[in-house]
Amino acid sequence: MARRFAALSIDWILCLLVTNLYADPIVDSWAPVLTLVVVYGFFVGLFAQTPGMRLCRLSCVRYADGGRIGVLRGLLRGALLGLVIPALVMDARNRGLHDRAAGSIVVWMPSTRHTG
Repeated sequence: MARRFAALSIDWILCLLVTNLYADPIVDSWAPVLTLVVVYGFFVGLFAQTPGMRLCRLSCVRYADGGRIGVLRGLLRGALLGLVIPALVMDARNRGLHDRAAGSIVVWMPSTRHTG
């Protein structure tokens, strides 16, 4: 859970920085949430991880077969994550309601670096 929270925190900070380009995140509180939804739709949908997930070595894949979830499911997952509560209701596999609705699961990606 700590990795997931760290990844979300990194993504949130990046969204706040991007939001400053088109709105004031303090005045327009919807703007960073909208940015987060778009970021999740694009990055999770196409690359299976957001920038924060990549730094924390996490990936969000289809629960059924481990493939990419696609942009529409990424947008759904991001929208439900923006509501906060669905992410807090988890099952035994740490899948929140947002993951179950999108048919996804967050998995840890071991380091691919070789030592020697």
